[in-house]
Amino acid sequence: MQNVILNDGKSIPMLGYGVFEIPDKDCTDCVIRAIDCGYRHIDTAQIYGNESGTGRALKECGIPRGDLFVTSKVWVKEFGYDKTLKSIDLSLKKLQTDYIDLMLLHRPYFDYINAWKALETALAEGKVKSIGLSNFTIKQTTEILNIAKVKPAVNQIELHPYYGQKKLKEFLVKSGIAIEAWYPLGHGNKNLIGNPLFIKLSEKYGKTPSQIILRWHVQSGNIIFPKTRSDTHMKENLEIFSFELSADDMNAINALDKNKALFTVPDWVQKLQVKLSR
Repeated sequence: MQNVILNDGKSIPMLGYGVFEIPDKDCTDCVIRAIDCGYRHIDTAQIYGNESGTGRALKECGIPRGDLFVTSKVWVKEFGYDKTLKSIDLSLKKLQTDYIDLMLLHRPYFDYINAWKALETALAEGKVKSIGLSNFTIKQTTEILNIAKVKPAVNQIELHPYYGQKKLKEFLVKSGIAIEAWYPLGHGNKNLIGNPLFIKLSEKYGKTPSQIILRWHVQSGNIIFPKTRSDTHMKENLEIFSFELSADDMNAINALDKNKALFTVPDWVQKLQVKLSR
């Protein structure tokens, strides 16, 4: 396992286990199996509705809390200084832990400025160890940087070979903010995983197309946390550190960039974007 040292000096595993869209009742078993496979980085969020399931797994897995890295995210309806602090306390209760390793603001809506100030307070109080952003654009990240006493450690964004987010990534790297990639496999997009290039590279390296894509992420410096319920895929994902893509193959994958997101933004988010742009 490779780790990244964040701008606050904390270390985070480059590969984690994501629990997006895993029901709370199933989450405990999935997270325990992932930890048994060797995962030590778990990524959840308030809006996922499975912090409690994740918390049960943390208690039951038999691994010391200090050996695990846990991320959660404050949902937009909990933004605002007091509301954000209360929501963090609730997340701690659900996760059955005294601290959260990394707490993010999930999306840049509503009062994210005061929500950020609340994250800084939680950091000072030891309730969270690192703080960051998710889905923030260059403009919105700059807004945070302009008022922050503590620089965001990460920005978690949709990023995969079809959506390289080149300008945003360049900005984050220049700003010293680590990149976390959600949808690292395009949420299992068949056109992406079945792209002829990945089939070709799969044969060349003796790895699956998914392993090729995840290896591309790691060599690109992206922190990733693919979701799977399959023990086989859990193990395969951990094997991406056993090989390296050539520079030519990395460039060939970079050339696939369509600069187009695969995530379908819900109607309510679109309406909110229109409202906030007025």
